Formats: sequence, C-alpha cells, structure tokens
Amino acid sequence: MGTAQTTRFGLLRHAQTRWNKEKRIQGQLDSPLTDKGVLQARAWGRGLASYTWDVCICSDLGRARQTAQHINARLKIPVVYDARLREQDWGEWTGNTIAGLGQDDPKVLAEQVARGWAFCPPGGENRIAVLERGRAALQDAADKYQGASVLAVTHEGLIKCLLYRCLNRQFLPTEKTVLRSYHLHWMTCRDTEMAIEKLNALPLGE
Repeated sequence: MGTAQTTRFGLLRHAQTRWNKEKRIQGQLDSPLTDKGVLQARAWGRGLASYTWDVCICSDLGRARQTAQHINARLKIPVVYDARLREQDWGEWTGNTIAGLGQDDPKVLAEQVARGWAFCPPGGENRIAVLERGRAALQDAADKYQGASVLAVTHEGLIKCLLYRCLNRQFLPTEKTVLRSYHLHWMTCRDTEMAIEKLNALPLGE
C-alpha cells in the first residue's frame, strides 16, 4: 500500500444572513443571506481563486449552500453537501438571541456556558457531538480526496469545535479569542491525524 497523502482543508464560515444581522441563533434552522452576504460570498470567490482547489464540501443548510454557490461561480469546482457539517443544534434556543436568553433565564444560560465542551441547549446537542460529526466528515473527505485541497463551507460553531480541540481549549468564556471573523483557516489531515496548519490564514473581508 502507498503512503497516505496529506489533505488540506480551508475552513470557511458562511456569509452574513438575516438572522446574523438580527443576532438571532440559527442553529439548524435557516435564514437567507442578506444583500451584504451575497456580495461577501461573491468577493470571497475572487479572493479564494488565488489558491488551487479540487473540491468543496459544504453543510447542507441553506445559508452555507448559498455561500458556496456564489463562491463557486468563480471557482467552478465540484461541490458535495454533507449534513455532518451543519451548525450545532440549539434546540429550544433556536431563533432567540443570547441577550434575550440572558434576560429570560440567566441561571440556565450561565450554567450551560460554564460547561464548556458539554454546553448543550435544551433539546439540542452538545459540542462533543458537533466535534465528532465534523471530524468524521473531514476524515471521510480526506480518505476520498487524498492529497487534495478541499474548501469546507460550514458554520462558526463547527469550525470552533474542530480548531479548539486541536488547540486543547476548554470552550470557556475566560479563554482569549483566537479566531478572527471572515477569515479562512487551514487544517490538514494525514491518515487519522488532524492538525492546524494556520489560523486566520486569509482575510476575506466583510
């Protein structure tokens, strides 16, 4: 058998949506891209064209699909949708704002935030579950596209889970912010070993 090749993943969050603008929790529900979001995604396609990409893997949620479609108008690469790349399921908190939750049920919110990786909205899923399905999606893509450069259009929560595990972070609010908004992050996978190549590698612009 030949030696496994390293697959590179460029991790990218979807463009701005209506609920992003309203600071509402989307989870696994959806709202459309704003006009600004459409312009963002189109501009990102131009910026990402400076790299060579072999394939795009994408969350099957509408906001990620829309983002990938606008980007791919420039890149023109195969796009594969994968439900495992979805955002964390926020259960009963979906559609609310963090500020609203802090007013309505501050004790429950504070307790969940303090749980770090075990954070789990009522009726939703915890971050360990998000990490496991996200890693499985990347592992399958790495096995299928060995040695390729893969653009992964997904969500902030899932990206944080993937990168924070590599950084041994505890997902607690006392930890320093390390990820910048609207940036591409590079990860690699060789055999079953996943690692960060570079955080905040490419500013895509707001």
